[in-house]
Amino acid sequence: MIKKLDKLVLKSFIGPFVATFFITLFVLVLQFFWKYIDDLVGKGLDTLTIIRLTGYVSATAVPLALPLAVLLSSIMTFGNLGESFESVAVKSSGIPLLRFMRPLLIVALLICGTAFMFANYIIPVANLKFNTLLYDITISKPAFDIREGVFYDKIDGYVIKIGKKDKDNSTIHNVVIFERSYSLQDKIIAAESGTMNISSDRKFLEFHLRNGWRYEERGASFGLNTEYYRLGFKEYKKVFDLSSFKLNKTPDSLYKDNYRMLNVKQLTRAIDSLDKSTSRDYETKMKNEVYNNFAFGKWGDTGWKNIPAIVLPPRKNTYEKSLPDSARRYVMNRAIEKLTNTKNSLDQITEETKLRQKDLRYHMIEWHRKFALSMACFVLFLIGAPLGSIIRKGGLGMPLVIAVIFFLVFHLLNMFGEKFAKTNVLSAFAGMWLSTIILIPIGIFLTYKAMHDSQLFNKEWYYRSFRRLRVLLGRSEMPKAQTEPA
Repeated sequence: MIKKLDKLVLKSFIGPFVATFFITLFVLVLQFFWKYIDDLVGKGLDTLTIIRLTGYVSATAVPLALPLAVLLSSIMTFGNLGESFESVAVKSSGIPLLRFMRPLLIVALLICGTAFMFANYIIPVANLKFNTLLYDITISKPAFDIREGVFYDKIDGYVIKIGKKDKDNSTIHNVVIFERSYSLQDKIIAAESGTMNISSDRKFLEFHLRNGWRYEERGASFGLNTEYYRLGFKEYKKVFDLSSFKLNKTPDSLYKDNYRMLNVKQLTRAIDSLDKSTSRDYETKMKNEVYNNFAFGKWGDTGWKNIPAIVLPPRKNTYEKSLPDSARRYVMNRAIEKLTNTKNSLDQITEETKLRQKDLRYHMIEWHRKFALSMACFVLFLIGAPLGSIIRKGGLGMPLVIAVIFFLVFHLLNMFGEKFAKTNVLSAFAGMWLSTIILIPIGIFLTYKAMHDSQLFNKEWYYRSFRRLRVLLGRSEMPKAQTEPA
């Protein structure tokens, strides 16, 4: 049964949580556009494409926005209640802090579950759509824009130079068009004036030129008997195909097998398959490579492993000396060549195995990420709620500063852990749960301090403690000063 105290806490939490969540999401989306601004500007993107891209970016930023929103809103909630002495009244009535936090503990667990469901079912699809759309935008050519006095080479097979454009942006003067020809010299069209416009279906660029010449060389590619033509015209129409400027849609299947596009069930299946195949294929390929190149490998005997090492005296007659002089160099060169080829093959197998092990690590990292980022909402709540109860400050001043500091600590630990896991310094479990392992004891410590009305963030308490310390140090020095001769 929900009591009035629970309603009071929930009502104080929901408003700041919704506001901070959307503000954080907005900042993360802006960060993305700031990072990829060079790939987006000048591509002639329509409104629908921009809306789709923003939606996909927002969806992928949700797992990172939720923990920060929980941390900041929990600090603000308990800080506001402490600043208005409502938490003091609750504690004075005999209600402990954990009972006071219970409704938000349940809400934090629900947010964790929601974050996991979002990361497991929505994020893979959003990542798939986002990467596909971003790839299409990145490889698409810039929007059509021919400037005065600049060679424009974005249309396949042509280079265009316009001497002057009128204010209507359609009438052009001193036009030179180079049509690329890989057999003989480039074909050239030069005209005094003309008009430039795009067809109604926006698929073609049309030049209506006046008073010009067309230069062309005909003949064999490498022959000497070529003919040079010069054709004068009063009116000439040149059409350019703009299909390469169109934003082509890449099929989603291009990225569907990437580890970021898989849910927990698919990742588990992929991890199991990679783990089994990597170790099995490595051992099989190494044995086959040795057996195919060296006959003695087929009859290898492992019994020698149990025989103690025996130091034999150096032999004067080696195998090399037993060979005839005419065959010695040939045999040694063949042996060195075979050993070198085998070593290169074994090194290649080892590199392929390392790549597969890296792929396996990335799959395991993504599997743990879905749980770790969801659990981060609860961990940061354990830090934010007692912090707000201790500092007893509401608004966006001190709570915002402390929330940003702890979120930076969480984010840096998360980044370092992921980096260590990717470079195989730590296991995937230890790397992705590093921030949680470090922050949970801090949350428990802050909760303990909040339950006992700690003065952890009270500067007056530190001032009084420092003053008492100075008095104690002064008293300890007084007897020494009295014993000194006058």
